[in-house]
Amino acid sequence: MERRNEKLFSRKRSFTFGAYGGIDKFITGTESSCAESVGHSILDILDSPSSEPQPLTSATSSQKVTELFAIIEKLQGSRLDEQRCEFPPPFKLQLITQTRLLKIGDGLPLILPPKSGGYWIDPPLDRHVETSPTLSHGGFGLESYDIMERDSEAKMFQEFFRHRYHHSFTASDPSIGPLVLSVCLEEEENRLRVILRMKECSLHGTFSVSLFQHFPTAVQLSKMLCSSVSVSCFEPVSYLKAPELIMAFDEHRVSQNFKFGVLYQREGQLTEEDILGNNEESEEFLEFLSILGQTIKLQGFTGFKGGLDVSHGQTGDEAVFTSFHGREIMFHVATKLPFTEGDTQQLQRKRHIGNDIVALVYQEGHTPFISDVIRSHFLHCFIAVRRIKRESEGEGGDGGSFQVSITGREDVPPFGPPLPSPPIFTEGSVLREFLLTKLINAEISCYKAEKFSRLELRTRSCLLEALRSELSSRSQCMLGESTQSSIPLAEGGKCVPEGGGGFIENFKRAIRVRSHSFDTLGVPRKAGGVAGQRPKEGESDQTNRPDNGTEVKGQMSPQDDL
Repeated sequence: MERRNEKLFSRKRSFTFGAYGGIDKFITGTESSCAESVGHSILDILDSPSSEPQPLTSATSSQKVTELFAIIEKLQGSRLDEQRCEFPPPFKLQLITQTRLLKIGDGLPLILPPKSGGYWIDPPLDRHVETSPTLSHGGFGLESYDIMERDSEAKMFQEFFRHRYHHSFTASDPSIGPLVLSVCLEEEENRLRVILRMKECSLHGTFSVSLFQHFPTAVQLSKMLCSSVSVSCFEPVSYLKAPELIMAFDEHRVSQNFKFGVLYQREGQLTEEDILGNNEESEEFLEFLSILGQTIKLQGFTGFKGGLDVSHGQTGDEAVFTSFHGREIMFHVATKLPFTEGDTQQLQRKRHIGNDIVALVYQEGHTPFISDVIRSHFLHCFIAVRRIKRESEGEGGDGGSFQVSITGREDVPPFGPPLPSPPIFTEGSVLREFLLTKLINAEISCYKAEKFSRLELRTRSCLLEALRSELSSRSQCMLGESTQSSIPLAEGGKCVPEGGGGFIENFKRAIRVRSHSFDTLGVPRKAGGVAGQRPKEGESDQTNRPDNGTEVKGQMSPQDDL
């Protein structure tokens, strides 16, 4: 009887996150048991897909209060779940097994595939045993490190047409769109060299003059290169600045400037927030950065900026920069970009690295990098580097060997130079040559992925139509067939000021359209605004990532300073 009459009080705290604050309440053990029964019946009704009412047991005033709090807790819990930033599926798996992963230690490769798939890894995981750092270094010489060309025929016009007598023609084909044809007679070889520009690509060919009884027409030459051409005639181009405009179109994809991200992953770090939150730079990491390039002061820097601010310090004080075989490379080093206290997602860093196409990951420790750990629409390839100590170096070795692994999205074609077997580099100069060549080739190869190829096709179509329209209108004006006012001689050249009109402005506008063409990447496009606007140097049109874990969406800029 004493135990039955004994009242056991327990305290339960319930919070609402509106204007009502937290409420403390005491309930007896008996009431708690009864309230639990009532709570279950309420939850059953809330969770039931049927709209038919279910009978409720009678409840006292205290029980009704408990019932109310149970409902409030359920509703508030649901709201919090909706607002919580959710990790992608691979993180859920890896975070649960993090302790087990870290205990494995040296047995883990540099990169692990995500649970959802969609990435390839080189070397494959089944060959990880063969790439033990105790094996001898294979012989891959620097002569095998060839840099890919993004467009091998982009400079054909400049090389074979620009300084020779030639003719250009334009047409608008009803089936294949705008056409721009250039024809040059190479008298020394007694042949015709022809370039036909279409929205998909440019076709190039040479034809011996002896094949024809009479000089072929523009239509005949175009059909010899592409049988799908259906136009009956071309318009001749008589504008004096046409070669500059045509050359600008042909070389719009040629750039000597590249920008890459650099991430610093320390022992035990498996999430994007941990990796982007690193502020300290170890001596080992700084030594690796010195292999990549030179640490420069951004203030007043006159080389390729890679989107960094060199006037007001809004993107940090320092960066890593290098010149490599006539190309300028700027590295977006995460630890050198601004750090924001209280921002776990570090959007000031994500705005740059998340908009790169290729990134390096330097690992200290044995924690693997998961291929899709950095959530981005643009990052398509990662190159992971880890410093190791080989058994042959012993205790007296400097530990200067580096192991390398590469991962890319499944629609990114493979690219060179190939990894040695095992993928170990003992000399910093060889590692530098390999990494910089691999980074450039990786970006060029990424442009062939589905998202970028669609975007590039759209850009080329806009540029080609702008070129055809400009050449046609300028030619008519030269012939006196247009009421257009006189043409400034400065137009058409590469040194046209920003405010100039004509094709150069259309060219810039098309490039800006590429920068904002999120709809081709499956991302909702911004409503309103002018698509042609581009942020000033050091600024960004980046939009912050919402708290539901979606990617940071920013400027699509495969090459910044075009």
